Amino acid sequence: MSCPVKRYKSISLLDRWIQENNHLVNKWKQQEEGGNSVSQDQNQTTLRWCLSEFHKLIRKIQGIPPLADHTQMELTVVYNACVCSVAHSQFSEAELLLRQATERVLQMTGDGPAASDTSVFWRIVFRSMGNTALNSYLQYLLCVQWAIWLATCQLKTIKEFQRGQFSLLEMLSVGVGDERSEARGNSSDIPLLVMDPRQLIELLQICTCIAQGAEMLNEGRSSEALSGLQTASSLPAPRTLIAYTHVLSGSCLAHMSCPQMALQCYRKALETDSLCVCALYQSILIYRQLGNTLAEIQGLRLLHSTLMLSSATKPALVRSHLLSPSLLLDSQSLNSLLSVPSALSVLHSLAQKCVCHGRVSEGVEYYLDLLAAVYSEDQHGVRAEVPLLPRLPELYLEAGAALLMAQRPADCMALCDEVISTTLELLPEKLVLEEQEEEFEAEGRAVGGEGEDRVWMLLWAGAAYLLQGHCHTHLKDWKQAVTHYTRCINLLVRVRFKKRGFQPLIPSADMVGKHGRDLCVLQRLKGLSLAGRGISFSQTDQLKEALRDLQLSLQAFPDCVGGGLWCGEVLWRLGRRQEAAACWEKTWSFTTQSSAESLSLYLQEPQSGPLLDSMELHNRIKELGLTLSV
Repeated sequence: MSCPVKRYKSISLLDRWIQENNHLVNKWKQQEEGGNSVSQDQNQTTLRWCLSEFHKLIRKIQGIPPLADHTQMELTVVYNACVCSVAHSQFSEAELLLRQATERVLQMTGDGPAASDTSVFWRIVFRSMGNTALNSYLQYLLCVQWAIWLATCQLKTIKEFQRGQFSLLEMLSVGVGDERSEARGNSSDIPLLVMDPRQLIELLQICTCIAQGAEMLNEGRSSEALSGLQTASSLPAPRTLIAYTHVLSGSCLAHMSCPQMALQCYRKALETDSLCVCALYQSILIYRQLGNTLAEIQGLRLLHSTLMLSSATKPALVRSHLLSPSLLLDSQSLNSLLSVPSALSVLHSLAQKCVCHGRVSEGVEYYLDLLAAVYSEDQHGVRAEVPLLPRLPELYLEAGAALLMAQRPADCMALCDEVISTTLELLPEKLVLEEQEEEFEAEGRAVGGEGEDRVWMLLWAGAAYLLQGHCHTHLKDWKQAVTHYTRCINLLVRVRFKKRGFQPLIPSADMVGKHGRDLCVLQRLKGLSLAGRGISFSQTDQLKEALRDLQLSLQAFPDCVGGGLWCGEVLWRLGRRQEAAACWEKTWSFTTQSSAESLSLYLQEPQSGPLLDSMELHNRIKELGLTLSV
């Protein structure tokens, strides 16, 4: 009589566990069915609660020795708890649960493996189980282990394990899941799963292909990566992930110097998922490489408007099941390949590109939109440092230069006043730029970021005075132009360059190539301000002063076209015509290696103010040659 009673209690206990498990699963399913109406915080709260309750249930089940009748139930609850743990990024806790559960199963077979290596341990488990009824449940747990390996970027472990066990995972996707679905339809006593294993296996397969493809691409194995990614693009998966396979295929083709084929892949990605912003960004990079400026500007405009949509900022987080693709795809290689600049950085590129390619009024509007957006973020105290976006004073200067190109000198001067008012009182009386360490001294030594900030404050203030000088030149107010150019020069001469073992010196043009961007900007500003002041002097017939400044300008910035042409003009007016002709010919021989876009707008030579007609200068040289020959 004792045996039937014992069995009755056992069955009753099992039923109670099934009811508890199914209640938790149904609770989560209801949350998932809420879709967009449920906030991320609510999802996380429910997930934490379910995870806690699953752990309580596991402790109840594992509170008694492992029994064959209970094992399937135990492995089901462990699967549910582990999936929730992985979704909550608790990978080590999930692995501990997996190991404890599989070790309890092995106790029933009399095996007790001591293998510490996880992949070896799993091989022992499946070898011990053979084709028993528990095999499919162990496969569920192996899928969770695979998800952990993928989320923690253990791609080598996955590759090694796939060689021996991948067929087991394929079995799950074609057979076992169907049997459980059929059984669930016939009975309410089957323990439910929080995530269909078939759905999990599909997600794992494509995410693994994407992660491995990104790794191979990062290692330079583009053709090998391309083959795997093209195969992955036909797998059943969410549109976001299929689009990623096309994006990475495009990146492979771009690395293989096939830009047109890469563009086709990016187009496929956008056709698959219209919010795949990384495909749009990669297309822009290809257009830039090909020199297709019109397509690049159109792409930047579309990318900016797409990024401004709140639903497009994090496409990978849109999820159709418990495990998010972004959780499983977190490798550094992949993040680098799929990264996209911020909306503000894209707007800055768009403004700069338009101004540099003749669409000045359009570029000015983009600059003003950018300044308004940055100001709004500052006012609300939410602005963070945006990679690739210049500092605020530099943005003001770029926008000011664009406004001057658009013949709006008053607006340009207003922005420059903002830069000057925020920097002038912070400027040191002396700055020393040292060789190698590139440290700066300000009435002593300023090291690290503070020294760099001080020198850039000085350069920004100098650039603001330079632009204001250009504005007065545009307005033909030569006296005010000279005043502002002089203010710029007076700031710049505070900087000295110190070679190791020598006294500080005034920087010169031959130092620029060796000592970085700071010195390059300094010399360029000095050359442009001296040229501007020299040109202004020439307009009031102060020719000796003009010649002095223009020659100093060419010493500081030898490739200054305006300085060279006007130096020749002043020499011509002074009667030194052969020197003038030589100066013009030398200036025309300049090869400007750096394109306009490689420089900040405020460092480019002004397009307004007094300009010389090259055709007229050529005629003068021709006439001079005829005169000398006679």
